[in-house]
Amino acid sequence: MIFISHNYKDKALVEQIALRLKDIFGQENVFYDSWSIQPGDGIIDKMNEGLGACKLFLFFVSKNSLLSNMVKLEWQNAVLQAAKGTSKLIPVKLDDCFMPPILAQNLYIDLYGHGLEVALRQIVDVSEGRNTFQAGPQEFSNLRAYAYEDGASTFIECHAEHYLEPISNFVFLVENKAGELNFVYKSGNTCNAGFNEGVKLDNGMVVNGQLIGVDRGTVPGFPVVVQVIPVGSAKVRLIGVLHEKKAGNWSGIPVVAGRKGA
Repeated sequence: MIFISHNYKDKALVEQIALRLKDIFGQENVFYDSWSIQPGDGIIDKMNEGLGACKLFLFFVSKNSLLSNMVKLEWQNAVLQAAKGTSKLIPVKLDDCFMPPILAQNLYIDLYGHGLEVALRQIVDVSEGRNTFQAGPQEFSNLRAYAYEDGASTFIECHAEHYLEPISNFVFLVENKAGELNFVYKSGNTCNAGFNEGVKLDNGMVVNGQLIGVDRGTVPGFPVVVQVIPVGSAKVRLIGVLHEKKAGNWSGIPVVAGRKGA
């Protein structure tokens, strides 16, 4: 039995996968509330029945599902069953949500990053025992950057989501040339700064980057905030944000469009 755990707000997308799985494996082998729970059925009884027969639990992870208490009960039950070896839990990422830490070690199917057809093929492969998928491009990161416009400026806030990050050195990657942008550190008085041209990324892309280094840790609730001010008619063309995890070791952090909590 394939159990589909999702929030009703994501149903338009999730149902596309549910219907395809129904065609491949048969409706009786896919627990999906739209056809598995009918009028007059006891919802909790049917959920228990589906979870009890579940061999593959698909948790569609999104901002909506992470806020749902019912979905939380479902996937936490699935974590326990997976720990016992009675079923397999596969997270399927639907948006730019932050993966729960207990699931961060799992390989997950990244529908948000790879698209519907790739995600569906991976789900079918897993269902048939061909476990060939790879982790999504976004691994667990304690840091997350929020970028938003305010007037002509772009603000970038680098937040520690869970715990202290002792090193607060960031490089803001842009396609802009030197002199097109001014970077202003807004969450303190002093910082180390410098514009670096010709930064080569792992994918071979060459961009420019502004270093902002702060002599304090980044802690939850106290982000590193940078204002990017375009000069003249220039437009801010942000590519990403790098963080120095340890001396000389830089890695990208997730960048979210919009203010934190908006």
